[in-house]
Amino acid sequence: MDILLFAGAAAAKALVFLGAIMGFTGLLTLAERKVSALMQDRIGPNRAAVFGLKLNGLFHPAADAIKMIFKEDFVPGRAEKLLFTLAPLFALVPVLALFAVIPFGDYVMVFGYKLDLLIADLPLGLFFVLALSGMAIYGTFLAGWASKNNFALLGAMRGAAQMVSYEVVLGLTLVGLMMIYGSAALQDMVRAQGALLFGCVPAWGVVCQPLAFILFLTAAIAENKRGPFDLVEGESEIIGYFMEYSSMRFAAFMFAEFAEIVLVAMLTATLFFGGWQVPYLYETGFIFPGGGALSLNHYLVSAMQVAAFSAKTVFFAWFLLVVRWTLPRFRFDQLMSLCWKALLPLALLNILLTGAVMLALGKL
Repeated sequence: MDILLFAGAAAAKALVFLGAIMGFTGLLTLAERKVSALMQDRIGPNRAAVFGLKLNGLFHPAADAIKMIFKEDFVPGRAEKLLFTLAPLFALVPVLALFAVIPFGDYVMVFGYKLDLLIADLPLGLFFVLALSGMAIYGTFLAGWASKNNFALLGAMRGAAQMVSYEVVLGLTLVGLMMIYGSAALQDMVRAQGALLFGCVPAWGVVCQPLAFILFLTAAIAENKRGPFDLVEGESEIIGYFMEYSSMRFAAFMFAEFAEIVLVAMLTATLFFGGWQVPYLYETGFIFPGGGALSLNHYLVSAMQVAAFSAKTVFFAWFLLVVRWTLPRFRFDQLMSLCWKALLPLALLNILLTGAVMLALGKL
């Protein structure tokens, strides 16, 4: 009976959480165009309507989906058809699987059972994130190579080189966090951020590792191939590794890109901004540094934690969109120099400084 309850709870969490993520990802496609319109002093998409209702362009994601479904699914005659078909799956499936280890709350009691608010509580969740994010490289490279198009292959080679390079920096920036919190499980790291430094400052990752936060966000944007690091899609030079794709195969690549925005936003909130933690909020309610307290219902506390995590995710997703339309694009040589000559040495220096400080404080 317990096994059935566990399986049912896991399935319910997966359906609800992934459903919310996919819905939010669809809205991000609209937000992307609205932010670009705001930056360029335009109105943005506002024409799609249902029964005369436009709702400021809210129906455009649905219109895009319908358009993609009914487009011709074209496959080039010279393409490697099997790999051409598998490439969108290699790009999309790892991204969706990564959401399984993201904690969106602490726990909630349901009919006397403790239900953890994440799909899979892996003891090495951070390594799972790094390993699976590297799998997306196969989708990028296979799409360009299987298309048998030189321009697509050039974009794929750029994308693969960029992703491999910044994957190294991305992993090194997180070593300091594992040293401080003593765990690679994301849920444990979030709970550790509920502690207070000097009796009043939340021990969030951005407080303990400010340099790692800057390096992580930069490397994550580059890993996601978003502006100002969107070198694989230079319209004046190359179109990109998915230039031969159409219909739902192209939609899979686009959906994976926007899902990665949500993933980066969630990881940034989880690792550096307390995840679902609310300052001074504990299981029983608020306990303030001065000694004051405010008791709250368990379900209200859980709802506040989920709301806090959602708000942080929305903020960082918006921030990534603003960065995309604010900063100019790097040249490819500048992109690689930034990684190997600047970010990588700084990431190694951050590990050294973290170890030295922990040794001086007697934490090692």
